Amino acid sequence: MIQRIQTLYLLVVALISGVLPFVFSLWKSEEGIVFYAQGDLMFLGAFLLSSCLAILSIFLYKNRKNQFVVNRLNILLNLFLLGFFVYRSLNLSGEIVISEKGIGMLIPVFSIVFLVLANRAIKKDEDLVKSVDRLR
Repeated sequence: MIQRIQTLYLLVVALISGVLPFVFSLWKSEEGIVFYAQGDLMFLGAFLLSSCLAILSIFLYKNRKNQFVVNRLNILLNLFLLGFFVYRSLNLSGEIVISEKGIGMLIPVFSIVFLVLANRAIKKDEDLVKSVDRLR
């Protein structure tokens, strides 16, 4: 449902993963070339898949267990993306001299934080429903 707090968290994840990769650069090479997510199909696909999973999870509000699983898959996708960014940043040529990391490399970190908060709220709702069922 829209009024639940995890819906807001998931909406923030969808906006972060769907919009910010087009705004912020991921890194700048030593030649001065700024690299955005749309420059590589894998990065673009991973960010858009993360955004789509968050939107899908919003519409799974009737089945909290499936919503929880979809959020975990989204966390794994963002961890993979973050790991690839770390690998890529450590292997940039001219690493010590000139290259700069962009703020876009932190997008998966913010997504993971909001997904964990959403999962915590989903778990709280599930526990509340179980406690009410126990009283019947």
